[in-house]
Amino acid sequence: MPRSVSRSLIYLILIVASICFLVPIYVMLVTSLKPFDQVSLDHLWQFPKAIDWSGYREAISKLAPNFLNSVYLVVPATLISALLGSLNGYVLSKWKFKGSDWVFIIILFGMFIPYQSILIPLIEFIRSIGLYNTIPGLILVHVVYGIPITTLMFRNFYASIPDALIESSQIDGAGFLKIYRHVIMPLSITGFVVVAIWQFTNIWNEFLFAVTVTSSDKQPIMVALQNLAGSQVVHFNVQMAGAILAALPTLLVYIFLGKYFIRGMLAGSVKG
Repeated sequence: MPRSVSRSLIYLILIVASICFLVPIYVMLVTSLKPFDQVSLDHLWQFPKAIDWSGYREAISKLAPNFLNSVYLVVPATLISALLGSLNGYVLSKWKFKGSDWVFIIILFGMFIPYQSILIPLIEFIRSIGLYNTIPGLILVHVVYGIPITTLMFRNFYASIPDALIESSQIDGAGFLKIYRHVIMPLSITGFVVVAIWQFTNIWNEFLFAVTVTSSDKQPIMVALQNLAGSQVVHFNVQMAGAILAALPTLLVYIFLGKYFIRGMLAGSVKG
C-alpha cells in the first residue's frame, strides 16, 4: 500500500473516531441549551431555536452545595494521598531496607482489591470512628485507596533520580527529611502534577464510595447528578446541563495541565 494511501486511511479512521466521540458531546450541549418543551427524540440533533439557560440555572441551584462538597473532598484527598505516595516512593526507591520489595508488593496489592468486597466492613469502620456521612470520612477512604497507585507512580518517578545525588547529600550531612525537602521535592514537581491530575480525576468522578459513605447534604456532585433524574418526569435539559457542569472541572484540568501530565508520565520511562 502506498504511503500516501496509508496515511489517508489513518486520517480517515481518526476522523471517524473523533466524530463518534464528539457526537454525544454535541447532543449534550444542544439539549442543555433547549427549554424543556423542545426536548424530544424527534428533534434530538437540532440546534435550539433560541438559546435557553433555564436548564443551567436549575442545575446550578440544585448542584451548587454538592459541587462544593466535591471541592472540599477532592482538594485535601488529592494533596494528602500525593504526599503520602511521595514519601512511600522516596523510601522504597532511595532508602531500601530488608523486605522493602515485599512491602511494596503488599502496598500494590491494595490496587487490586475490588471496592465492593470491602464495602460493608469499610462502612462499619467509618461508623465506629464517627466519620460516617461526613466529608472527612470520605477523604479518609480516598486517601487510603489512593496510596497504592500514588506510591507506584512516585517510586517509578524517583527511580530515574541518580543515587549519587542522595549520596552526595548524605556526605554533606543531610538526613532523611532534609534530603526529601531540599533535593527530592524540587525534582518532584512534574511527578506531583501527574499524580494530582490522576487523583483529582478519579476522586471527582467516583460514585460508589460517595453514595454509600455519605448521604443527603454531604454527597458529592456525582451522586447529586444521578439524583437529578427524578422519579416520574425526566428533565433532560437540566440533566445535560448538570452533566456538563460536573465534567467541567476535570475537563479544565486536562486542558491546562494535560501537557504536564504527558510529560510527567514519560519522565521515568527512559533512564540515562
